[in-house]
Amino acid sequence: MNASQPPPVATLAFDGAAFTHRGHTLLKPTTLRLSGCQRTLIMGPNGAGKSLLMRLAHGLLPPTSGAVGWQGTAPTQAMVFQRPVLLRRSALDNLTYVLAINKTLRPALNRTAGHSISRKAQAMQALDKFGLAHLAQRPARVLSGGEQQRLALARAWLLNPQVLFLDEPTSALDPAAIKAVEDAVLEFHRRGTRIVMSTHDLHQARRLADDVVFLHNGHLLEHTLAKQFFSAPASREASAFIRGELVW
Repeated sequence: MNASQPPPVATLAFDGAAFTHRGHTLLKPTTLRLSGCQRTLIMGPNGAGKSLLMRLAHGLLPPTSGAVGWQGTAPTQAMVFQRPVLLRRSALDNLTYVLAINKTLRPALNRTAGHSISRKAQAMQALDKFGLAHLAQRPARVLSGGEQQRLALARAWLLNPQVLFLDEPTSALDPAAIKAVEDAVLEFHRRGTRIVMSTHDLHQARRLADDVVFLHNGHLLEHTLAKQFFSAPASREASAFIRGELVW
């Protein structure tokens, strides 16, 4: 392996994983393998189980039956939610706080100058990368929806995750903000980060997906390459969804 290439990411395995809440099975027994450094888009109508699948994958929820786990060494992970969880402090402080509490991080080395970069400098670099440097001192919770999502992405960028989960990160954003988030997702992927992202936006999935996981009413109906999914879906429900029809 080339020393400059990141190590391969372990396979994420769902083995008959299901989730039941208050007597209702929200995710039926699911067997799924997500391998390689792909951009996987999880799709389906509202209530299909997309967000639940994401939380099980990230380990935020345990399955009520079956198992979810990594085949090999668990990779470093980050997750960006539909509504970012931000601290009641400035945009800059949201990033420096993450650097302070994450004990796996070490001060970044400025190879040109040959010395360590402070947490504040690292945070400012991340803000600048995501077009937020001019908002460094603004309270994070008064930023616009698009700015908050970019701040959440900047926070994830500092963690340098091997896997990035994104749960419908552009669902309430305007077109310019959507493009900014999509550009950031592609930048993560170019850096070697494996992407797992839920969306209901067919156009977005066509732009971003290498492969598609399609859910309907808690059932995994398809997991296939994006080109095949959009040209020849295997299920009636996926065909209707692609045509823009209501799927019940």
